[in-house]
Formats: sequence, C-alpha cells, structure tokens
Amino acid sequence: MLLIKNGLVIDPSQDLCEKKDILVKDGKIAQVKSEILSEAECNTIDAAGCIVAPGLVDVHVHFRDPGFTYKEDIESGARAAVKGGFTSVVLMANTKPAVDNKETITYVIEKGKTVDLNVYTCATVTKAMAGRELTDMDQLSSCGAAGFTDDGIPIMDEALLEEAFRNGSRLHVPISLHEEDPSLIANNGINQGKASAHFGIGGSPREAEISLVARDLKIALKTGAILNIQHISAKESVQLVREAKRRAAQNGSGNIHAEATPHHFSLTEEAAIQYGTLAKMNPPLREEADRLAIIEGLRDGTIDIIATDHAPHSKEEKEKAITEAPSGIIGLETALALGITTLVEENGFSQMQLLQRMSTNPAKLYGLNAGTLAEGAPADIVIYDPKESRTAGNYRSKASNSPFTGRKLQGVVKYTIVCGNIVYRD
Repeated sequence: MLLIKNGLVIDPSQDLCEKKDILVKDGKIAQVKSEILSEAECNTIDAAGCIVAPGLVDVHVHFRDPGFTYKEDIESGARAAVKGGFTSVVLMANTKPAVDNKETITYVIEKGKTVDLNVYTCATVTKAMAGRELTDMDQLSSCGAAGFTDDGIPIMDEALLEEAFRNGSRLHVPISLHEEDPSLIANNGINQGKASAHFGIGGSPREAEISLVARDLKIALKTGAILNIQHISAKESVQLVREAKRRAAQNGSGNIHAEATPHHFSLTEEAAIQYGTLAKMNPPLREEADRLAIIEGLRDGTIDIIATDHAPHSKEEKEKAITEAPSGIIGLETALALGITTLVEENGFSQMQLLQRMSTNPAKLYGLNAGTLAEGAPADIVIYDPKESRTAGNYRSKASNSPFTGRKLQGVVKYTIVCGNIVYRD
C-alpha cells in the first residue's frame, strides 16, 4: 500500500481542488479523504507543499521504435516520460516500418508492456504513410490501435480522408492530422517571415497550415469524425477551430479537438533565429500574435489538449545546415514546467486548467483509463512542487535537442506513480 499525505489534490475529472490524503492499494486509488491514518505496512509520501494530480497524458510522442532507435526507443522514452510526470503516452506511427500492419503494432504494444509507463500507439491512416490507400483500420483497431494518424505527412486526397473519417467515426477512435500543405512550403521547419529572411530561405508560410485546417474541419463536420488537429501554430487556425467547435455544438455533428505544444505557446520565430536547428520544427514557431492566440485558445478551451510532439534526433543530425537538419525537439521532460512557467505564472491559468489540458482531456480524447483520481481508478499519479525552479537539462531521453536547455523553469516533478508503483522520484 502507498499513502500520500498533506498534498493539494487537484483532479479536473472531479473538479476537485482540496488538501486530501490518497490511499493506494493493489495499484488502484482506494481512498481520497481529508485524513487517512497511516498503517505500519504503508509506504508514506509526505506531499506537503506539493500538488498531487492525475498522471500526465501525452497523446503525441515519438519513441522512434522500431527503426530509428539511435534517436530514442521505448525504454529511453519511458524514462524521459516518467521524469516529466507522464504516466500514459500515445505513440505516433511514423516508425520504420510504419505502424500500418498487425506485426508492427503488436511489436510496439508488447514492448510497451515491459516499461514503467502506460504505452499506447496510433496506427497509420494510409499504408506506408503514402496517402494513396487506407490501412485495414478495423484490423488495426482490433489489434489495439488507440487512434490513427499519418503524423509528419499530411493527407492530401480529400476523398480518401473522408473515407478514413467515416471509418474512424464508426470505430469511435480519433484521427489526428498533421496540417501542412507541402506544395506551399519552400523549406520546412522555419516560419516564412523574419526567420526565413534571417536564414535566406523560403520557409514555411502560415497558409500551408491554415488551408488544410479549414479543409479538414469541413470534412469532419460533414462526417461526424473524431478529429484532432495536431500542434496548431497559427492564429487563423485557432479561430477556424473555434468556429468549427461552435458549429459542431449547434448542429450536434462532429467531435473536434485540437492540441498545442509547449514550444508553440512559449516561443516565437525569434527562437529559431537564436537557436537555429534546435528550434526548427514542423509546423514552425511563428509570430508573437500566433503565440498569444494559442494561449487564448488554451484558455477558452478551443485548444483542449497540450501535447509535446516529443521528437528526438541525434546531435549529429541537428548539427546539419538549417535546410538539412530534421525538424522537431524533445519535450517530455520540460512540458509541465513550461506549462507552469508560461501559462500559470505568466498568463494567469489555474493549475486546474493546466492539468485538465495535460491529463484529463487527452485521456478522454483517446478513451484511456487515465486522467482521474477517482476511487477505483488506476493509481497513475504525479506529485510536483509548483514553486520550485530548476534549470532544464540532464535529460533521460537519448536525445537533447531542445532550445530550453539551460533555461530556468518553474515546477519540479517529485514523484511519478504508475499503477501504484513509484517509477520516478526526484
């Protein structure tokens, strides 16, 4: 048994924000009460001064396994996740081979069972992520696919996407989309504007994202799909999602969700100029007006999920020229602190709002048994000090590609508990 005492318990699933004790027994939440007396056989954690919350849930991570395990693998990714306070993750499917067949999805799910983390995975929408033929979504769903995505590559065939949406709706699983029209992009990963001018390249214009977001929201409303717009970067995209959610609520048609990354609500294209390839990502960091629009979208629920898009790359890859280096940064170990630093401390979010977007909402989107401290639920818990600060670095990930390294951030994870077991302690 495990007893957590004296912490401020915040659980968005129950609208709970009170000082409580939590008793964990047999891997589940046994009791949540104002005071629970310790027993001799209990392992007790004194959480005074800390927040005790449902374990964080990240629905957009890349563990690069199989195929690119020199960047990251399921074991190292799990170590990074629990250090960041995450107890459940949903993996993207752009591995090698891609998760488009029974053998690969079985490999990922079975390997995920060997680590101290709840590991789920998406399967691809199209075979080999080629955008020409749908995968056997029924089979992959029955094999355990939590959802479907060709993340990294947009789906340009509208008729094919509409068919995928109808399949996803029938299977009651989300389809998550990377929204960038490649025909409009000269050089990916860098905003077309001040940053692209600095590097003397064409860059990636906001229209590449906006055009596909508009198209796909329209199809989703038509089909009633469970749609997740991934890693929004442009203010116009935020407004399009806001309007689509309003129409869906009025018509009772469509199930629209959107996610934002900590780097998109914390940084602008100025970071790309300062840090070069360490701040190169798809979609790119854009302007201050876009960053503020994303924050407001998170505040009013237009963007209902914070997801890291944890994208590890080797040091050698990131040291290439700006047009040759791969896009993406790691994010699992800095996400909570960036949420506290940027959203809570600088923009007046409550801890409840932050945790809803980092735990309860993402769990709901993918139908995971997570994101709650209700009695009987799995004892997946994060305990963190919201006032302590620490310098980002000393990563557990295999990779270190982050513009936040060396930056002092507020909020430190003290314990991560998965199925009642302490899997990380500071």
